[in-house]
Amino acid sequence: MDDQEIAALIAALVLAAAHLSAAQLRFLRVVPRSRWLSLAGGISVAYVFVHLLPELAEGQASIEGERGAEAEAARGPLLEFLEHHVYLVALIGLTVFYGVEKHALSSRRSRCDQTGEDRTTSEAFWLSIASFAAYNAVIGYLLLREELSEIDAIVLYTVALGVHFVINDIGLREHHRDSYDHVGRWIVAAAVLVGWLAGITIEISERVIALVIAFIAGGVVLNVFKEELPGERRAQFWPFAGGALAYTALLQLL
Repeated sequence: MDDQEIAALIAALVLAAAHLSAAQLRFLRVVPRSRWLSLAGGISVAYVFVHLLPELAEGQASIEGERGAEAEAARGPLLEFLEHHVYLVALIGLTVFYGVEKHALSSRRSRCDQTGEDRTTSEAFWLSIASFAAYNAVIGYLLLREELSEIDAIVLYTVALGVHFVINDIGLREHHRDSYDHVGRWIVAAAVLVGWLAGITIEISERVIALVIAFIAGGVVLNVFKEELPGERRAQFWPFAGGALAYTALLQLL
C-alpha cells in the first residue's frame, strides 16, 4: 500500500471507532442537549457548506467543461441529467434520509401502541442499517480521493465525519435500542472499512464521484438537523454556532 492508502485506512479505522465508542459517551445523551453534541453538529454542517458544496461547484464546472457528444451518448440520459444537476442529487440525498427517519419514527410509534415497546420494528431496523451502511461505505470510499492526499485535508475530513458519525450513532441507538448495540453498530462501522477496501480496488470516474459527494452532502445536512431541531431535545444554539464558525475558520486557514 502507498502512503495515501495507509493514511486512508487509519482514517477509516478512526471513523469506525466513532460508531463503536459512541455508546460509552453517555454525557452526550442528555436533555437539554449536550453542548458537545451541538458543537459536533456545527462542525459537520460547516464542513458540508464550506468544503463539500464548493467542491460540488468545481465538479459541476469540470463536468460542463468535459462535455462531448460521444461521451454524453455513452453515459445515457439519466446520468447526463444528474451530472448537470449535482445540487439536485444533494436534495435527493437529504430526501432519502428524511424518508428513512420518518419510517423509523412511524415504526416506533406503531410498535409502542401495539406492544408498549419504544423501539422500531425489525423491518425499520434493517432499512436504517442498510441505508447507513451504504452511506458509511461511500464515506470510506471517498477517503481515497485525490483531494484528500494531503494530511491536513484527510484530518479535517476525518474529524468532521467522525463527529457526524457520533451524532448518527446517538439517533440510531435511540430508534433501535439493543438491536443497534448488538448488531447494527458493528455493521455500520464495518461498512466504512468496506468502503476503504473498495476505494483501493475499484476506480470510479470523477463525474460519478461528484454525484456521490452531492448525495452525501444532502445526507449530512439532514442527519445533523434532524438531531438538532426537535424541540423536546432543547438543542443548544451557541455551541452549534460556535462549532460551525470555528471549523469554518479552520477550513479557511488550511
